[in-house]
Amino acid sequence: MSWAQRIEQALDERLLASAYRQRQANQGGSTRGLTVDGRRYLNFSSNDYLGLSQHPAVIQGWQDGAKRHGVGSGGSGHVTGYTEAHAAFEQRLAQWQGYDRALLFISGFGANQALLAALMQKGDRLLADRLSHASLLEAAMHAPSRLRRFQHNQPESLAGLLQPAVAGETLVVTEGVFSMDGDEAPLAALAALTHSANGWLLVDDAHGVGVIGEGGRGSCWKQEVCPDLLVITFGKAFGVSGAAVLCDEPVAEYLLQFARHLIYSTSMPAAQVVALDAALDCIQKGDELRQRLNNNIHYFREGASRLPLLMTESSTAIQPLIVGENHRALELAGSLREEGLWVTAIRPPTVPEGSARLRITLTAVHQRDDIDRLLEVLHDHC
Repeated sequence: MSWAQRIEQALDERLLASAYRQRQANQGGSTRGLTVDGRRYLNFSSNDYLGLSQHPAVIQGWQDGAKRHGVGSGGSGHVTGYTEAHAAFEQRLAQWQGYDRALLFISGFGANQALLAALMQKGDRLLADRLSHASLLEAAMHAPSRLRRFQHNQPESLAGLLQPAVAGETLVVTEGVFSMDGDEAPLAALAALTHSANGWLLVDDAHGVGVIGEGGRGSCWKQEVCPDLLVITFGKAFGVSGAAVLCDEPVAEYLLQFARHLIYSTSMPAAQVVALDAALDCIQKGDELRQRLNNNIHYFREGASRLPLLMTESSTAIQPLIVGENHRALELAGSLREEGLWVTAIRPPTVPEGSARLRITLTAVHQRDDIDRLLEVLHDHC
């Protein structure tokens, strides 16, 4: 089969399965509202949980950073792309989370890929929650270590996989808040099992940091767990983009020598780092924003409980409604958009077969009337 035939066949299969992905350009708006083709929608698909992408202090931080540093970084952090702004923000992050070091990455996907590629060797064992993010599972599959998956949020499943002895090291991987189900990992139980087997625990808390825990410190802080490796990303509650790996001093130095994503990627612009520093200020002072978000979550769940759709056990900003079949999820998303509501249908392979869903995300800036409108239309079309 030629390249052209292979590509055509793969695309046809996606179309037939109602799993074809498409992008649609918008004219702006990343939190409560979104403008597409000149029409304004209520947006329930944003990960900007606290609305910080539109916060004046964060915008001003980026502008001030651009005036001082320009809009690019000019190279890898190992060449010219590492400024005093980077160093100061890394130190601040590390102190905030209680780690020796923090290393900035251009994306969460890149941070996870870099970690597993640099750490895992032949003879090692990598045990990952079955619903871990694609960046973690893809990196795990390409690593020379052996990958096994434990049942989602089931410590007893992990315990069984930890039983056999292994010649090399063991790394257990999970998320703090799972991006498609919105549920939280039992981190304390997972950490206890991992460390009793002399393994390391890696937690990706992309959807927990900023909105969970004291001062928004995240899932690990809430559950009083200090994983060996903590990944936090800045494209959700921080309202910007990028990521950081939190670790001890020796691991940080090792990654600086061997993490290829860190060594060979152009670094995050310093202007962006200044914006992130301003966002961290907002998060640390953001108890009122977190309370608004939690109020919205409770209000939505109460109203959605009467829908003929399955809800997950989520108390977070991610509130999926399980539809089942791909075409039905697409139909519902289309009906919502006709009514001025931007909600995304998530289908396999992003989620397991038969669990296509409407992935509804709530933010601190949604109003009660916004949620009422969403619930009204859902009740009309479900």
